[in-house]
Amino acid sequence: MTENHRIAIAGIGSVAEMHALSIGDIEETTLVAGSCRTDSRGRAFADEYGCAWFSDTETMLDETESDVLIVCTPSGAHLEPTLAAAERGIDVLCEKPLEITTERIDRMAAACEDAGVTLGGVFQQRFTDIFREVHSAAEAGRFGNLSVANAYVPWWRDDGYYEGAWQGTEELDGGGATMNQSIHAIDAVQWLAGTAIGTDRDENPVGEVFAYTDRLAHDEDLMEVEDTAVAVVRYRDGTLGQLLGATSMYPGSLRRVQLAGRDGTAEVLEDELVTWHFRDEREDDETIRERFGEGEASGGAADPMDIDYTDHRRNIEAFLASLKSDDPYPLDASEARKSVAIIEAIYDSAERGEPVSPS
Repeated sequence: MTENHRIAIAGIGSVAEMHALSIGDIEETTLVAGSCRTDSRGRAFADEYGCAWFSDTETMLDETESDVLIVCTPSGAHLEPTLAAAERGIDVLCEKPLEITTERIDRMAAACEDAGVTLGGVFQQRFTDIFREVHSAAEAGRFGNLSVANAYVPWWRDDGYYEGAWQGTEELDGGGATMNQSIHAIDAVQWLAGTAIGTDRDENPVGEVFAYTDRLAHDEDLMEVEDTAVAVVRYRDGTLGQLLGATSMYPGSLRRVQLAGRDGTAEVLEDELVTWHFRDEREDDETIRERFGEGEASGGAADPMDIDYTDHRRNIEAFLASLKSDDPYPLDASEARKSVAIIEAIYDSAERGEPVSPS
């Protein structure tokens, strides 16, 4: 495996800048190029980050000798660059969601497996210090028999966010507040709950969902999909949960993830730990409460770019480390697929008016 990874980025939007900044901080990596259909944006990106620019992803892959492609195109356009990379023997790290349907994800995974390359997802929230602490507690069984696993994303997006954009379209967003904004929280809560209840890694911890979705704060000429969704969840072991995803709640408030059981509760409000109590109090619990007890960032509640790139960098580092060591990447296609399967079940349940199990 090459020591100096040559990385290309497909899709030069706002999130691509997070990746470009991250790559600049990582030793033994070089950002060689980005692809974008817009001339002015492509040239500006190339000037800013000292790389080449191409208007076509396949041409970029042919002419740059890249060994890793990071896919940052709109959500419903992740399949094509991934297939192009697989055909050329290039490993792929793909922004969330891996794709907007499980059928498209499965095509991506099959192509990469056939080509002998790695396909990984980006869920940078898993790499935050605060969620690592919650995950360690879940792994250690500190919650006891789990009772509740909840995720809330009570956010706001003004009309300008959707005007003339791919966001809010069925074709490229694949959904609204649930698929786009809430997927990080859904991924986090299913990951934590699955760990706490001991679900097999290849099994989705969510057993079924019952959901309602609607467009309540934005006109249909601005967005085709939902800006508000609520769902109740039954996990495979019987644990119950609630999911809220919205871009309809002015002025927007902080994302919340909650895990609670017979022996303890952890509750994370964006980057602040508001509850950390366990029946078996340990020496470092007070230190953890003090360390994570003050949160300041809005975390995208009203501004989608109110985040820094530290956790993106950690996510990329984990992917590159897995390539160098041949160890499994913890957010492989199977793992990154789970949140999309849950969201598909939410949409299906809302349409059918009955509980649906993720496929």
